[in-house]
Amino acid sequence: MNRQIILIGLNHRTAGVDVREKFALTDIENFEKGLMAHCPVHECMALSTCNRVEIVAIANHAPEREVLDSITEYWASICKGSAELLVENIYQYTDLQAVEHLFNVASSLDSMVMGEPQILGQLKDAYRKGVDQGTAKTIVNRLLHKSFSVAKRVRTETAIASSAVSISFAAVELAKKIFGNLEGTRAMLVGAGEMAELAAKHLLQNGVKDVIIANRTLSRAKELADSLGGEPIQIENLPDRLHEVDIIISSTGSPVAVIKAKDVKDVLKRRKNKPMFFIDIAVPRDIDPDVNQLDNVYLYDIDDLKEVVEDNMAQRQEEASKARAVVKVETATFGNWLNSLELQPTIVDLVDNSEEVAQRELAKTLKKIGPVDEKTRKALETLVLSVGRKCLHEPICFLKRRTQEEGSAERFIDLARRMFNLDEEVVPDTAHLDRKSCACAPEDIDKLIDASKNKEQ
Repeated sequence: MNRQIILIGLNHRTAGVDVREKFALTDIENFEKGLMAHCPVHECMALSTCNRVEIVAIANHAPEREVLDSITEYWASICKGSAELLVENIYQYTDLQAVEHLFNVASSLDSMVMGEPQILGQLKDAYRKGVDQGTAKTIVNRLLHKSFSVAKRVRTETAIASSAVSISFAAVELAKKIFGNLEGTRAMLVGAGEMAELAAKHLLQNGVKDVIIANRTLSRAKELADSLGGEPIQIENLPDRLHEVDIIISSTGSPVAVIKAKDVKDVLKRRKNKPMFFIDIAVPRDIDPDVNQLDNVYLYDIDDLKEVVEDNMAQRQEEASKARAVVKVETATFGNWLNSLELQPTIVDLVDNSEEVAQRELAKTLKKIGPVDEKTRKALETLVLSVGRKCLHEPICFLKRRTQEEGSAERFIDLARRMFNLDEEVVPDTAHLDRKSCACAPEDIDKLIDASKNKEQ
């Protein structure tokens, strides 16, 4: 394959956050320009997120090791880091292995949370920058568009993204099952822990109208309220505001329950038994387990949510095997397209050679038969060109089929070019066997032809 696809990267599996941040690319546009100028590549695209940095490049003719080393050295120099440290933490793929890896990334099979949708958006942003820079050309364009379609096929044909795989996301998915639609609902954070904050963000993204933050330290409640656009209150005022909310996420460090069944029973009366959803992610628990005995109340604690997450992770792993099978098929399809790129110049040369021969022979024929009118000349030209194309039809179909076989493209293209002498090599007489030593001499061929004719008669 003349066109080499190179992929070099590091991610959350190969490098710690200290290494990832050291080699993060903060100026993608200038990095891509510099890579094209300093390395033997004629296409490139870079992706840089909190969990991964990856560089896709297309190289022509340069040795693979030279390309890999030059990209790594340039990357390290731009980040003012040690090339040795970078080499210790990166992975390198070439050609179809690089294609398969990128398809896995786009389909979120390589993500920290398998099935998450963010990576596809990040990949699309990176691709747009490459297009704007003019560094993403024919192969990168095709590769990235194919990556997007593979990701879409994975999400359509598998359930890899259909289940919650984090505590906060699981809480939101459960809330959606209870309320159907979270649009217009209200939530309360009791305490201001990290998981509760993350769950609140998910709730707001899914249509929750607003959030009340109840905390012992009002300053912390105000800080969180400012980031979420919510209202801060003292935790002592919680009972008076509980009837206003539909969803309660509790994560205090209290040694005793802060929400009791009796309090919730009174709140339900004020709410006329409208459903309430409680998420208790505190240990010890913040919410009296007896709350779950009340009608129209749904209470989940940290163990309930963990069980949901573990079950869903198992489901995602099952779906991942289906997704990887899709990626394998699509990688092979992309390989066929790459092979067709290798074959295309040979097909063009075959057709050009055929037309050149046809025009040359037509000119000889017209000299022999003398002047003809323009209509006749055009008809003869159409005839000879058509014969040439038809004679090439089966050889070209054969080449297309055989070059789709793994590892066969270069061999069959080379054979075709030599058979038709498309590179106009000067072949010495000694390159062939002496006619007398051939297994079938010309006079023997003539005898075979005569024998065949007699048999037909």
